[in-house]
Amino acid sequence: MLASGLCLALRVSPAPVLLCCALVLSLELVNTAAEALTDLISPGPHPLAEAAKDAAAGAVLVASIGSVLVGAAVLLPPLITLIWLP
Repeated sequence: MLASGLCLALRVSPAPVLLCCALVLSLELVNTAAEALTDLISPGPHPLAEAAKDAAAGAVLVASIGSVLVGAAVLLPPLITLIWLP
C-alpha cells in the first residue's frame, strides 16, 4: 500500500510494484498450502517433509528479495531526483 502510494506521488507506473506484491502474496498462499498438505501427509518429522517446507519458504524469500530490487529500481531514481533538486 505504501509503495503504491509512493508510485503515485512520484508519478511512476505502479504496475511493477503491484505485480511484485501479487507475486509475493500468491507464493505465501502456495507456501501455506504446501505446509498444510505436508503436515497432513506426514504428521511426524520426516526429512523430505522438511525439504518441501523449506523449498516453499525459499520461493517466498526469493520473490521478496526480487520485489525489493524491483521496488528500488522503480522508486529510487525519481526519489533521488526529488530529494536532490536545487
